[in-house]
Amino acid sequence: MISDFFFPQPGSGIESHIYQLSTKLIDRGHKVIIITHAYQGRTGIRYLTNGLKVYHVPFLVVHREATFPTVFSFFPIFRNIVIREQIEIVHGHASLSNLCHEAILHARTMGLRTVFTDHSLFGFADAASILANKLLKFSLSDVDHVICVSHTCKENTVLRASLDPLMVSVIPNAVVAEDFRPLGYPANPAENSVKTRGPLPPAHPLGPHETITIVVISRLFYNKGTDLLIAAIPRILAAHPNVRFIIAGSGPKAIDLEQMLERHVLQDRVEMLGPVRHEEVRDVMVKGHIYLHPSLTEAFGTVIVEAASCGLYVVCTRVGGIPEVLPQHMTTFAKPEEDDLVAATGRAIAALRSNRVRTDRFHDQVKMMYSWTDVAERTERVYKGISGALSEEEFYGSHPGGGWSATRGRAGVQGFSLIDRLKRYYGCGIWAGKLFCLCVIVDYLILVFLEIWAPRKSIDLARDWPRKKPIENGIVDDREDARFPASARVVRRRSGRDGWRDGRVVDPG
Repeated sequence: MISDFFFPQPGSGIESHIYQLSTKLIDRGHKVIIITHAYQGRTGIRYLTNGLKVYHVPFLVVHREATFPTVFSFFPIFRNIVIREQIEIVHGHASLSNLCHEAILHARTMGLRTVFTDHSLFGFADAASILANKLLKFSLSDVDHVICVSHTCKENTVLRASLDPLMVSVIPNAVVAEDFRPLGYPANPAENSVKTRGPLPPAHPLGPHETITIVVISRLFYNKGTDLLIAAIPRILAAHPNVRFIIAGSGPKAIDLEQMLERHVLQDRVEMLGPVRHEEVRDVMVKGHIYLHPSLTEAFGTVIVEAASCGLYVVCTRVGGIPEVLPQHMTTFAKPEEDDLVAATGRAIAALRSNRVRTDRFHDQVKMMYSWTDVAERTERVYKGISGALSEEEFYGSHPGGGWSATRGRAGVQGFSLIDRLKRYYGCGIWAGKLFCLCVIVDYLILVFLEIWAPRKSIDLARDWPRKKPIENGIVDDREDARFPASARVVRRRSGRDGWRDGRVVDPG
């Protein structure tokens, strides 16, 4: 897994997606490492939970944790890591991650399979989007498969990078529902099953004079709708005297938000918490009744799933992939306009006061809809498809007249020969195509030089984190475990869907 955006940077989107997906793939018996850039106080190699190894490469960060594009200088480090860890598939994340795009180029030059996951939506008219789309087209011209987090995101990515829709899969984000429980919800699932057996008792309606708390947790940037939020808050508070806001997050728009509070003298009704870590998000959410998400563009919106899991009624804008995320009874949609956002918030407040919305049921429903284990299984299927473990019919399904272009090879899986790669890049534009071909040729020459200057046999292989492969319930695992004598074997039994735990130690005799 490779991306510029990873922990300790605060965020619940790309960072959490990479971590949770990697952890679940490890639980399924795969070896996973993460490559990202160095953060303050965090360089070199770090080990996270479950033996997940993270390489923090010391590159210059230029804007919003994205590294400075170097194109070729990352190649020697990347090659060394790939050979040391015996990597077979490189999975990049995020359209604006330079490390991701460079890694896909270098991986294809080294003969590795590649996957790209797009987490964002981009336009087609402004200069920044045009440049980003051209960069994306460069990277995805030679990628084996693409994953998008929503169908809207898939449509956007296919148009931006001129992809065949058959080589793009939709695998959404998920949420660890146990980490986002409402107040009073039992931590023990068995206890919960006893308590919720049969029809739930009616929830207590909020009286006309009880305070309703609206929670906003977001990066305070323009695309997250902060300007819309600044305009809507005074009107919402003026129309509803018994409403208060809790706002968590940081960004360049924070100063505008603070100036609005001073101008309207709303400091006693709006609490600003500043940046919060992801593990603290639940503690903030359970203080509220409504979650307000005024984003102007969003591919998925993991935070609204977390809010619903905490038992909050969601008010959000109908943009991007947000309408795909939650069922209608959990959300009130608004146009990305000030008047409609104020009106939608008013409807949500009225629905809560009249007890028309059963937010006490949301957590169990979200838990059934989203699971990282399911995401890992679907991603694993993509890996098998591009590796040839699945046939073309199994992976892509039957498609009428569905031949693939001759330059793409079997079912869209890219060939590694240099001439085929140059054909794919050459079709990216009159001038851009020639530039891309030049980059590929230079990258190939650098690989030839590195193979001579630092041959593979001179690079030490890294030892894998000791672990056992997943086994079926009640089957004895014959692999050695460092914690027990070599003469003993460990019986491991399944503990829920998402993991394993060690059972009793038995003698081989």
